[in-house]
Amino acid sequence: MRNAVKLKSLIATSCAVLIAGTLISACSATQKPANKAQASVPTNAQIEAILSNLTLEEKAGQLNLINFEGELGEEHYEMIRQGKVGSLLKSNGAAQNLKLQKIAVEQSRAGVPILFQEDVIHGYKTIAPIPLAEAASWDLPAIQHSAAVAAREASAAGIQLTYAPMVDMSRDPRWGRIIEAAGEDPYLASLVAAARVKGFQESGEGNQNILATVKHFAGYGAALAGRDYNIQDLSERELREVHLPPFKAAVDADVAAVMIAYTAHDGVPLTANEYMVQDVLQGELGFNGLIMTDWATIYNLERAGVSANEEDATITAINNNIHMDMAAKKYVELLPKLVREGKVDEQLVDDAVRQVLMLKYKAGLLDDPYGRFDVELEKKELLSAENVEATKQMALKSMVLLKNSDNTLPIADSVKKVAVIGPFAKAQKDLMGWWPGLGDENDVVSIMAGLEQEFGDSIEFTYAQGVEIDRFNKAGADLIPEAVKNAEAADLVIMVLGEQEWMSGEGGGTASLHLPGLQEQLLAAVAETGKPIATVIVSGRPYVLTDVANHSDAVLQAWMPGTTGGNAVAEILSGKFNPQGKLPVTFPYHQGQVPIFYSYKKTSHPFMEGVTEDRYSTTYRDVQHEPLYPFGFGLSYTEYSYSDIKLNSASMALDGSIVASVDVTNTGDVAGREVVQLYIHDKVASVTQPVKLLKDFTLLELAPGETKTAEFTITADKLSFIGIDYQPTIESGDFDVFIGPDSVQLKQAEFTLN
Repeated sequence: MRNAVKLKSLIATSCAVLIAGTLISACSATQKPANKAQASVPTNAQIEAILSNLTLEEKAGQLNLINFEGELGEEHYEMIRQGKVGSLLKSNGAAQNLKLQKIAVEQSRAGVPILFQEDVIHGYKTIAPIPLAEAASWDLPAIQHSAAVAAREASAAGIQLTYAPMVDMSRDPRWGRIIEAAGEDPYLASLVAAARVKGFQESGEGNQNILATVKHFAGYGAALAGRDYNIQDLSERELREVHLPPFKAAVDADVAAVMIAYTAHDGVPLTANEYMVQDVLQGELGFNGLIMTDWATIYNLERAGVSANEEDATITAINNNIHMDMAAKKYVELLPKLVREGKVDEQLVDDAVRQVLMLKYKAGLLDDPYGRFDVELEKKELLSAENVEATKQMALKSMVLLKNSDNTLPIADSVKKVAVIGPFAKAQKDLMGWWPGLGDENDVVSIMAGLEQEFGDSIEFTYAQGVEIDRFNKAGADLIPEAVKNAEAADLVIMVLGEQEWMSGEGGGTASLHLPGLQEQLLAAVAETGKPIATVIVSGRPYVLTDVANHSDAVLQAWMPGTTGGNAVAEILSGKFNPQGKLPVTFPYHQGQVPIFYSYKKTSHPFMEGVTEDRYSTTYRDVQHEPLYPFGFGLSYTEYSYSDIKLNSASMALDGSIVASVDVTNTGDVAGREVVQLYIHDKVASVTQPVKLLKDFTLLELAPGETKTAEFTITADKLSFIGIDYQPTIESGDFDVFIGPDSVQLKQAEFTLN
């Protein structure tokens, strides 16, 4: 075994480790730190003055987050007048929320303003690409700006807090909420988490920021068998290596609130899990802001069978420093009684109220309760030309070119007749995804409309739906002949395939990863014509595109690209924009490979390429073990060549660094942007290590024929791992360093840590 160094000798705290570029704890369960939150509840004189004036019922009201759909009724107004509503969800519009705020401030006894909250996931009125798509851009400033656009629109419409970013790690595309994630890698996901928090909270537009809520703490993305809300036990090691780093990144970015997961860790639901909430989140990660439930998760303690009744569940939640009750109304109904009966310490209630009031203070509501409700600003901001252009740029950067045989794309000038075929060619609502905010499908540019706008009269387009979409039935076979006829008469076929917006997202688990309905059969029939085919995929998850790729000359993963999606697809197909996206998640070759990800642990037996006769290897007997498209993969309309890796030294001291560099040349005839990726492998360690881990990346803009050098500085934080005793550890010895355009096509070098 190599010499091991505990990072506690390098970092002030004995419970800290650097993983994926973020500081994370490695305390074992037997070495739990003190509950930091008990000694550090944020407050100020203004908050204390408000708190001292509240009755017990009004305190409980501040912790009550209620929702409404449609029109508010008199019962809602009365609850507000009685001080029983601290926050509102699903109330939108500056005029409506100003009306409600005036009731709270002017007609309730204490006059505490309401905090208005909404699911602003990837846009408010102008809808950006889904978060998984944004992660495919690997462009952190663009991702931050996209969140800032959403913040400005939501703030103008009377919203002060959003339930984003979702940073749950998922390596199973059957799970519908992978649509909201940043992919499979904790390093990339951590950087995206911080960028989105900063975008929401620091848009640079005065009072047009909104507060961010990172969710769902923690391990929710490991849903068993891809079924939402389904509990799967995680090892302490997997929790710390994979699931916690993005939360730590969000906390370090000063995220305002944390939402607790529906699921459990080590058998204990997160709402009741003192180790996860108090020791890990508040103690180790150092979060001292507001912690809220997910939808009615206090009530879910009864459903899960860990609380006998609603009183038991309420006591458990407040004792675990859960500050805000979303939708269940248990705090407002039960806490005053429980405090008076001596079953709940009023100090816990007071501290929870302090957290709520601190959010209202940060939102500016305590100083000016009416200053965030400007009807004229709302009209100006929503769907502004600036916002529409920003979302189109985000969509362009997010799309990933997966195949392009014989330069099928961009569409050549010689192409005069194009058959656009598929059930998503004219789709609008589906391009917004499961969380469309206040987006209106009538504002969405369909792919068919985008093509017609982009090419004008230079191309004659025909359209055929091809099949009908029904997840549970094979419908629309009678439409296929018309599609084939159109294809036969065309110079080029553009197939637009995918899934409807309800087929992914929350509760959108699927057992099959083949495109729904008869879409693959439609494509196969069109391919029989022998015409060149460019296929565009509209989806919120990675599908198995093996047959799609076999029957297509080009494949563009467009994701669910938002309001301007049709324009973005058209600009890529025309060549106006050179695709630059890279996959943040592995695309499987076969659905039986799931879960599949690039950073698998090294085992005692080798991985063999393809289908091998070597039984004693970590492979399948019937299909290749390699994915169809690996993590980090993405093509361009140009090509790049990489030099061998240059190291400025063959060895590195523990407190030093080395520089790894490659020269990257654009060998094509169009300008492009390349995402150059750095991976590291610890060759011998006391704990089994991944075969490689992403540790850095950079984006290079390269003109035709231009060469630039990508340099990466490797320091000790990029070499650490959680050791046998769950303490942060660096071990001296040999390391592989890889640099390349994705997680497979890599140049390799080696250095030694002394």
